Amino acid sequence: MSTLIKAPPATPAPAPDGLRPTRRRGPDTTHLLFLLPTLIAFTLCIVLPAIMGVFFSFTNSVGYGDWDFVGLANYRLMFTDPAILTSFGFTLGFSAVTVVVTNVLAFLLAVGLTSQIRFRVPMRAIFVIPMVVSPIIIAFVFQFLFAKSLPAAARSLGLGPLQESILADPDLAWISIVVVTAWQAIPQALLIFIAGLLAIPRDLYEASALDGAGPWKQMRMITIPLMAGYILINVVITFKNFLNAYDIIVGLTDGGPGTATRSVAMTIFSGFETGDYAYQMATATMFFLITLAIALVQLRFMRGKEQ
Repeated sequence: MSTLIKAPPATPAPAPDGLRPTRRRGPDTTHLLFLLPTLIAFTLCIVLPAIMGVFFSFTNSVGYGDWDFVGLANYRLMFTDPAILTSFGFTLGFSAVTVVVTNVLAFLLAVGLTSQIRFRVPMRAIFVIPMVVSPIIIAFVFQFLFAKSLPAAARSLGLGPLQESILADPDLAWISIVVVTAWQAIPQALLIFIAGLLAIPRDLYEASALDGAGPWKQMRMITIPLMAGYILINVVITFKNFLNAYDIIVGLTDGGPGTATRSVAMTIFSGFETGDYAYQMATATMFFLITLAIALVQLRFMRGKEQ
């Protein structure tokens, strides 16, 4: 009588080291400990004051002492205040124009400084110098140029429209702010664009050249599509920075003539000096929501273009 011997179950062969499935592990405790001081500082210095500001925007607080809830009264007043509406209009318009000027010039400079030209590396260092200079110093230097040097040169050359300082013209003062702000912001955008252009493989340009593509077609079909992510970064960063413009405007025009160039940041700070703490907190809260909405729209639009 024969007996059946059952074979032991086959064990799977061990996978090679490179193909072994790895379990997804969470962040190490050591990493969390290193992040803890930063999280605490960010919470105490950014998150907590922001929450307190939103809370006090629904009160009549002057920044100290007793206060009472007033509901949406500050927000209703804000939408009928000409000073607030003018500052919002100027800030949004100035930011939109300066974003375009800054990114277009920075992109063109980046293309030139990554092409096969002589002294391109030293020129990159020269173009980033404005980034390391204080904005208030830059503003005072340009304020002297616009108020003294440019009108004097215009009078000697017989250029009538420029013989008077544009800083004193309510219709032209914003141009000086755009020029100075863009001059100071271009280096940061330039560095990001240079990094993006250097990351594009040169083989793509060589292959397209063999197919008969000229420089302009290469720009439209290769450079700009592959730079969409870097353009997104620069647009979001520069727009956010320009919405918070303060130093350069103070140094150039101090919000004048009158209130023609007063930004939202200047309006908020000036309100603190007059005891309108809760009212300006409402302005700051609304400005934050507008800035957030603009950033989200930019991200959505640019991501669609990138895909």
